[in-house]
Amino acid sequence: MTQVLESRNPATGDVVATYPVDDAQAVDAAVTQAHSAQEWWSGLGFDGRRKVLDRWRGVITRRMAQLADLVHLETGKPHADAMLEIGLAVDHLAWAAAHAKKILGPHKVSSGLLMVNQSATVEYLPRGVIGVIGPWNYPVFTPMGSIGYALAAGNTVVFKPSELTPAVGTWLADSLTEVAPDRHLLQVVYGFGETGNALCHSNVDKLAFTGSTATGKKVMAACAEHLTPVVIEAGGKDAMLVDADADIAAAADAAAWGAFSNAGQTCIGVERVYVHEQVYDDFLAQLTELARTVHSNDGADTAYGPMTLDTQRDVVRRHVADAIEGGGRAVVGGLDAIGERYIQPTVLVDVPEDSSAVTEETFGPTVTVARVASMDEAVERANATAYGLGATVFSAAHGTELARRLKSGMASVNGVISFAGIPALPFGGVGDSGFGRIHGADGLKEFTHPKAIARKRMKAALEVTTFRRGAKEDSAFAQLITVLHGRANQFTKPAGRLSAVSDRLPDRLRR
Repeated sequence: MTQVLESRNPATGDVVATYPVDDAQAVDAAVTQAHSAQEWWSGLGFDGRRKVLDRWRGVITRRMAQLADLVHLETGKPHADAMLEIGLAVDHLAWAAAHAKKILGPHKVSSGLLMVNQSATVEYLPRGVIGVIGPWNYPVFTPMGSIGYALAAGNTVVFKPSELTPAVGTWLADSLTEVAPDRHLLQVVYGFGETGNALCHSNVDKLAFTGSTATGKKVMAACAEHLTPVVIEAGGKDAMLVDADADIAAAADAAAWGAFSNAGQTCIGVERVYVHEQVYDDFLAQLTELARTVHSNDGADTAYGPMTLDTQRDVVRRHVADAIEGGGRAVVGGLDAIGERYIQPTVLVDVPEDSSAVTEETFGPTVTVARVASMDEAVERANATAYGLGATVFSAAHGTELARRLKSGMASVNGVISFAGIPALPFGGVGDSGFGRIHGADGLKEFTHPKAIARKRMKAALEVTTFRRGAKEDSAFAQLITVLHGRANQFTKPAGRLSAVSDRLPDRLRR
């Protein structure tokens, strides 16, 4: 009997849609179809692909409300928040399609003085078929960071959406089919961990995964058996720094949004805040006031939705309990804020740094706030984690400097999660938060392989790659290297000394 996957509304428990679970044979069939379509898709070239992707973008944009309704049903997030993530995804798709040619197309690079007789070019070619395993918390925006960029680069995609949001994945694939009928550019496979494992073991040319660090390690292990390269966007425990000269009202507002929006189910959300002691009391008072105005319920006026993943509620409860048992206090919320489906905002203070509420990803609407004597201490405590995804800094004078010191792949200064909305910026982490990048030029290149071509354009003054080379050529080569690099430490302006270097070359090497 075929196993069935049921998608349910987390707010009501009602079934949204059902799909047959795909086994390894079904996954392999989808990948085979994707390979067949990839030759046609790649052959369209950058301009041809851009036309198709622009039409797809138009379909998504015109039906944003329809897709947002589906996101709302499968995740429980408010319709307006669903519209927000869809709008960002559309903007990223537009950027990827428009910039792929310039970033990935053939371009000349310098061949250098040693190889001056050669013309050197590099281009970035599609890998083939990209497997994408997507998350449930942002079921449009996050996977589209891989899907859209992979397609723009000339790949086809086989997408396994989260088992919690399969209908959203289906909608995306069906909408692309409308503008590219009978072409298997984006296919969806349905299932749980076994289906994802089958995708890892299939004939995909690269796999992009978004999810927990623990699952990311399993994905890497499975893909390693076939030397399939991976992009891993894993969990985070993102910190926010508030300096003494910060705009406290703006910082408190950003902390509230970063911590509580989407029920805290955001890998780049704010989970820890380190505040300079000079402004700690003011910041905490303003954050506390804001947190008390934010409510989650089943009404139309809810600030955020229910916990999409039911088991995550237990993680939140464990972290809050551990913080309180360790001497921490809940100035807003606490254990009583954790309901059957909805969790109200919780602000924790005086939490020990070794508490699970500080060291582990909570993925719920909670935040710890700590007083620090200096920003040096704030940076040290913020970096004392295995994670390194995003970060936030509020400072009038030292924001960029502090952001650079934080161990994270991304940072926002005097704003929250701003980097995610800028298509030109790469998105990804370090450490236990994964590696590889989506978005931006790095995101486009992630789904390609570089092709280097050297073309001889004239006879070399000094032939060294030949068995006809003799002692005379060897001596000339040694002289050339000595002139070019032997006194490099004496050159204060290397770029301005090329003529001087050329003057010292033997006559036969300067013609």
